[in-house]
Amino acid sequence: MTDSRYIRQALLPGIGNEGQERLGVSHAVVVGVGALGCVSADLLVRAGVGRVTLIDRDVVEVSNLQRQTLFAEADVGRPKAVAAAARLRAVNSGVTINAVVADVTGRNVHGMLNALCETGLPPPGPLPRGGGVVIDGTDNFETRYLLNDWCVKHGVPFLYAGAVGTRGMVAAFVPGGPCLRCVFEDPPEPGSQPTCETAGVLGPAVVMAGAMQAAEAIKLLSGNAGAVSRDLATFDVWENTWRRVALPVRRTDCPCCGLGRFEFLEGASGDEAVLCGREAVQVTPRAAAQVDLASLARRLAPHGAVSASEHLVRAAIEGVEMTVFADGRAIVKGTTRPEVARSAYAKWVGV
Repeated sequence: MTDSRYIRQALLPGIGNEGQERLGVSHAVVVGVGALGCVSADLLVRAGVGRVTLIDRDVVEVSNLQRQTLFAEADVGRPKAVAAAARLRAVNSGVTINAVVADVTGRNVHGMLNALCETGLPPPGPLPRGGGVVIDGTDNFETRYLLNDWCVKHGVPFLYAGAVGTRGMVAAFVPGGPCLRCVFEDPPEPGSQPTCETAGVLGPAVVMAGAMQAAEAIKLLSGNAGAVSRDLATFDVWENTWRRVALPVRRTDCPCCGLGRFEFLEGASGDEAVLCGREAVQVTPRAAAQVDLASLARRLAPHGAVSASEHLVRAAIEGVEMTVFADGRAIVKGTTRPEVARSAYAKWVGV
């Protein structure tokens, strides 16, 4: 018997009691808990997906509140994954929600996503088995292509979405079909595409894209892979336009799913990354690190304004603001020069 919480959903012919059971033993990993990730995660938790993992590298800022629907003013300064997990646990205590404060790179993606390797798509049959999907809530193409590589290699569905300005797009890439690189073989040149920081973003455009993304995930995880769209959907909520473009068949010459070259998965990640539109640089230690945040806060306190929590230390020192996480990463605000950020990191953190 379906939990009364889900009774309206289980009434749908495509879901029913069996589909709801399948959702309850499934796992969705949301990579990036920004505007898209907030919408998708919220809908999946409310739908009863049994386990949801939230991965994000950043903290909540005031400018996020216009469109990132899981956060409130009290969350400003908290890690996004942690704040979102707290909100979602209050929404549905029956879902297991894991918060991971980290940047997904080629060095750590396997450890973060390994739980999905043995699940894949829920198979047909009377007894449900846990399935897994990866939800794209990222804000950069490098991570998106890295996730596509991982999903193709392990046979896990990758649900892609993007939104900027008043436009959005959504596509579901499932095992056996085309992958992201069949459609967009290479990432665009840096700076060639509009971003939320340069073009703005309308909240309803993000909500629409995230809702479509979540709907595709619910189809897959409830055992309805045949209902998944085979199109790339694009829309503009301001111009009231809607377009669907059929995804190509799987390309035999695709570098990823056709030729089996996982270039983003196997490539080395940079140690510094300029965060678009933020006047900030993310610095990642060259070796695995675990920072004693309490000790770091005590060391920095005599040199500037310092605040600390169990998840991070924030310090304003010598013209920059550093947010240091337990995994050794830091976001250095007040510069777009990697060498300045690395120098500040080495001087004050020293990992």
